[in-house]
Amino acid sequence: MKSPLRFALNRMVAPGLSLPDFIALAVTLKCDAIEIRNDLKGIEIEDGTPASRVRELCTAHAINVLSINALYPFDVWNDERRAQAVTLATYARECGARGLVMCPLNDRADSRNEARRAAGLRTALSELAPILRDHGILGFIEPLGFEECSLRRKRVAVDAIKAIGGLDVFRLVHDTFHHHLAGEHEFFPELTGLVHISGVEDADAPLATIRDGHRVLVGEGDILGNAAQIDTLLSTGYGGYLSFEPFAESVHGLADIQQALGASMAHLQKR
Repeated sequence: MKSPLRFALNRMVAPGLSLPDFIALAVTLKCDAIEIRNDLKGIEIEDGTPASRVRELCTAHAINVLSINALYPFDVWNDERRAQAVTLATYARECGARGLVMCPLNDRADSRNEARRAAGLRTALSELAPILRDHGILGFIEPLGFEECSLRRKRVAVDAIKAIGGLDVFRLVHDTFHHHLAGEHEFFPELTGLVHISGVEDADAPLATIRDGHRVLVGEGDILGNAAQIDTLLSTGYGGYLSFEPFAESVHGLADIQQALGASMAHLQKR
């Protein structure tokens, strides 16, 4: 792998920390970038923290805000989604975030066929593009590898981006977890704006049963092939951040998240 790797911290790494403490964690680990979220109770953005406060704290410590995570479900477009998109885009611009992560509908009750899902995706991207342009941010599309998800593979997203003329404002999120779950083999380094990394170590769990709760930090027992995925991305032109995004409660409850993250970084760096 190329050295050094550029690591970032998604807020999901340590949702129990205050924003100042989370930023301090990033600084200690020599990470100069973070992602904030709008789906975690009791912390920013959900707790009403002004965007100006996020910008102030990050600027003071030379921390880049990569994204707000996330607009959901971005591919089911309606008046409510438009309002959400404008609100999040405004917050992103004001806090200095580079972009807005956008996640597709993940619901077993979704009765739309493939054609309707594809049409919904194109409609949503067409409506989102001018909002993103007006706010000077990017839209990071994150396919989810779960079987029930309306957008599982990056190829479908790439085709839709090109179809609506959105190459200037849309990028992909390559999530190593979802890439593995989707059984996807294509990489799009030139269109990848962000990489989310997490590991799974339960080798006995059937693929279809693996969920967010399985996602830990990347270590020796990883079954997702994080190191190989990262190597492929870097060797084919991706030069951006690798953002840790573990959802497992076992990670959130760690007494020393700094040590655990440092160990995961060292593991990936040596690989």
